[in-house]
Amino acid sequence: ALTLAQNHPNPFNPSTTIGFSLAREGRVELSIYDARGALVRKLVDGSLPAGDQQVVWNGRDAGDRQVAAGVYLYRLRADGREIQRKMTLVK
Repeated sequence: ALTLAQNHPNPFNPSTTIGFSLAREGRVELSIYDARGALVRKLVDGSLPAGDQQVVWNGRDAGDRQVAAGVYLYRLRADGREIQRKMTLVK
């Protein structure tokens, strides 16, 4: 089954780890969005093998700028499904 774990640590500063598990190999998209729903950064965009995965987010946007403190959403898309969770960046 496709699973998306709660990031840890949460709240975090300056970085956090996002874990997820894939039932089978395939295209995966893991993206960070701000509270308004605007894309902040794509962490994964490509094919990954089945099994457990971990990705670290360093709290930076696509332009490598530090993002503001606040609530962010992370969304995993794989296998025709989408799972989303919230996390909090503190300063």
